[in-house]
Amino acid sequence: MPDEASASPLPEGRFDGREAFDVLLRNAFAAAAREGWKEMVFSDLDFADWPLGERATIEALQAWAVSGRRLMLLAQRYDVLERGHARFVAWRRMWDHIIECRAAGEASGTEVPSAIWTPSWFVHRIDPERSRGVSGAEARARRELREAIEECWRNGRPAFPASTLGL
Repeated sequence: MPDEASASPLPEGRFDGREAFDVLLRNAFAAAAREGWKEMVFSDLDFADWPLGERATIEALQAWAVSGRRLMLLAQRYDVLERGHARFVAWRRMWDHIIECRAAGEASGTEVPSAIWTPSWFVHRIDPERSRGVSGAEARARRELREAIEECWRNGRPAFPASTLGL
């Protein structure tokens, strides 16, 4: 059954609960690889409850990450991601040339949206605490989400380097 779900069109409408959010994310990662999305934006406070450390997620991102792709990561902070998603951190190191990361920081004054944005589809977790939100392809909603992400991006700073240089 999971193969059928990952091959179906991405859903539009409201979702409610952690399990529904996780399914949306997994299906989005699979669709990105299958459909060859050129650009994705992952945005969250800290990605603590995203399924980024799962083997299937990394396999989908690996299949997606080919020439001409771009991934933007925006978070308030990355320490939880670094500690909790080792597979993703290793994948991020390998694909540093297509990934750009920024931290909005506590002083940005703007709450970082919990979302995946692509030019054709989005997931926006409006209530991260209860994992409630909306997904879809509607142009206006995608534009408004992108604008909210861009505002945080502009106020942010480079973060989550692929490697740390030191003496």
